[in-house]
Amino acid sequence: MTTFLIIITLGFIAGNTIYFFRQDVDEKGTFDPRFFLKLLLSMTGVLFGFAFLYYFLNTQGTILVYTLSGMKDVTPTFLDLLYFSGETLISVGYGDMVPVGPTRFFAILEAMIGVLMPTAFFVKTVTNREKKENEK
Repeated sequence: MTTFLIIITLGFIAGNTIYFFRQDVDEKGTFDPRFFLKLLLSMTGVLFGFAFLYYFLNTQGTILVYTLSGMKDVTPTFLDLLYFSGETLISVGYGDMVPVGPTRFFAILEAMIGVLMPTAFFVKTVTNREKKENEK
């Protein structure tokens, strides 16, 4: 059952990421608040998706420890996992919780998405603005 939930959650995360990249910036090349809202909603979906993924992985065993040297298990609540997901997504990484086992792979994937989405937002905005200026 947990494997099924993990697969569904990964599909949800992929859907949010694809949804974000299928939209262009305003055709006029200006900042479009709707596109910013789409970025915010997509990143929020990814944040919650990974929090649920970590929650499901947590049923299989230890996924977070306080330090690698002590390897003291974290017994996370969903809010702890949401916090861990948030700090991973925005690449803060305070270091108060460290992923272990297969969670490391998913944390890297989440960090990559967290860097890629805002970067793509910026690149699309600048590219469309340059197109608009070149058309004048």
